[in-house]
Amino acid sequence: MKKILIANRGEIARRVIRTAHRMGIATVAVHSPADADAPFVREAGQAVALTGDRAYLDIDAIIAAAKRTGADAVHPGYGFLSENADFAKALKKAGIIFIGPPESAMRVMALKDTAKAAMKKAGVPITPGYQGNDQSLVRLQKAAEGVGYPLLIKAVAGGGGKGMRAVHGPAELQDALMAAQREGETAFGNPAVMLEKLIQRPRHVEVQLFADSHGNAVHLFERDCSLQRRHQKVIEEAPAPGLSDRLRHTLGVAAVTAAHAIGYQGAGTVEFILDLDTVDEAGDPAFYFMEMNTRLQVEHPVTECITGEDLVEWQIRVARGEALPRSQDELSVTGWAMEARLYAEDPDSGFLPATGTISALEFGTGPGVRIDTGVEQGSRIGLDYDPMIAKVIAHGATRAEAIDRLVGALDATVVTGLKCNRAFLARLADSAAFRAGEVDTGFIARHANVLAPPADCPAPALLAATFGLGLPRDAAAGGLFGRLNFRLNLAAETHVRLGWGDTRHSIALRAMGGDRWRIGGLPGIGEATAWRTGDHGVCIDLAGSLIPATVVPGDGSAEVRLAGQSWTIATRPPRARDAGGGHAHMIAPMPGRVLAVDVTAGQTVAEGDRLLVLEAMKMEHRLMARAGGTVQAVHVAVGDQVADGMMLVEIG
Repeated sequence: MKKILIANRGEIARRVIRTAHRMGIATVAVHSPADADAPFVREAGQAVALTGDRAYLDIDAIIAAAKRTGADAVHPGYGFLSENADFAKALKKAGIIFIGPPESAMRVMALKDTAKAAMKKAGVPITPGYQGNDQSLVRLQKAAEGVGYPLLIKAVAGGGGKGMRAVHGPAELQDALMAAQREGETAFGNPAVMLEKLIQRPRHVEVQLFADSHGNAVHLFERDCSLQRRHQKVIEEAPAPGLSDRLRHTLGVAAVTAAHAIGYQGAGTVEFILDLDTVDEAGDPAFYFMEMNTRLQVEHPVTECITGEDLVEWQIRVARGEALPRSQDELSVTGWAMEARLYAEDPDSGFLPATGTISALEFGTGPGVRIDTGVEQGSRIGLDYDPMIAKVIAHGATRAEAIDRLVGALDATVVTGLKCNRAFLARLADSAAFRAGEVDTGFIARHANVLAPPADCPAPALLAATFGLGLPRDAAAGGLFGRLNFRLNLAAETHVRLGWGDTRHSIALRAMGGDRWRIGGLPGIGEATAWRTGDHGVCIDLAGSLIPATVVPGDGSAEVRLAGQSWTIATRPPRARDAGGGHAHMIAPMPGRVLAVDVTAGQTVAEGDRLLVLEAMKMEHRLMARAGGTVQAVHVAVGDQVADGMMLVEIG
């Protein structure tokens, strides 16, 4: 293997390039028009432009690019064609190595129903349910009665939460089936669904496995991916907290059994559901096979952190026909690792995807912190692809240390130009329940009140804002010169005006010598020592307690972050309210197509009532009223295409 073409984009393309170059293997990037200026295109040894909206799904164009550049292997990354058996078959026919599993294994695991049938035959436990070919409404209704309620509808070709619906009674079944089938058809070209018993308190635990062409298979331990929102992973960790050694071993054996049963080769992940309400005599929960991902996972870095292994290198070696680099006895776990998915999305608007150009991008760094990203300052994030900005990964000797490092890295990360979920991730990782390891897939919904932005602004946050805004930026140079320059340029007294809610503060900083300042205007705080730690970082020594904080100035406000929490503090008086300030108009949060309109002009609505359903990014988004009122006008109808920012419904 001398040259690898990477049939993917973004951070996974950069990830593969790094390992390939370290191994002395040349690389080729393919890219769509939207990605022409992306970092991965520059970093590859060669680049080939593809055309069309489905560039990364164009099998013929990708194979032609491999032949033209002399690439003898293709790495599919994840998503796109990574689990497409037809792609693997076409590469083999063209004489190009596919860095992935055999076509036959991919076909078995491609659909959830056939995968479950194979696992049942191999003796791996599966969730009770219906996986039949008869997809008629009558048959599915009868099957639902047999499974019992509550149940879960899943698109057989689905993933990422698409085509999935929970149903709690017969009255909900028909609408949920139609919605799941529509999403399955739109996202995967396959409307077929299956039914499963709905586990009420599930944990999502998956096992990383590897197999080679010599009959060897090992597992590289488990990851917990229970922190999910709408069935999409938010924070992953390895190992999984709170499992007995017996259960960890049993899950690993089950994963390896699955690999042997289908003649697997390469990297794969077997995903299990743990039923916390059903435990055995030893106190271990029941577990069921959910699905197998026949590729590298987005969250593979946490496994790399705890094992010290490079999983992309393992993929390449197995694809070259080599034996696995390690036996099961040679693999062990060191420490704990966490990964948070930093997305361009708006947590205050139901986590709808956000778009825009990244005007500033800085990541928190430090011991044990790793950043995998596919973007940079100036990159534009649109709706063409997954809106991931980066994976923020932290490794520590203990779970608590890994969490501390993750929260610190998130606090210090700066993204401007578009909205992102950074603050939500920090609150989630720092929450008491997560620190205690009390995780299941309902965690985020159950702790929504704790994960919401803080209602009060404590004095340390105002103090951090004061120092972050009041101290000159040249102090960020650090060292003796930076500190000296800092003191020489600081006025004898600096005033900072801040506001939180209806409260206004005028805070004075008076230099006391060295890095010490007298503070006026904040009751209970007289003096403190403070210095800059970067463009946006400040460290405060308050009565011997160190308070590291990040302060990001904005237009008329500043975002202050410390200890996993964040506050947006006003830096100028608020503007007078609009005459229409009491309205709760619904604006399109993204481009999309209207699937349903639930209100008409003159209708009275309450906060939380559904106004319409918008299809965007192959998923259905329910848009709810943010406040009560009377519908003044509805500007769209079913089937309309809408633009980002378009007025949809006026409410007065």
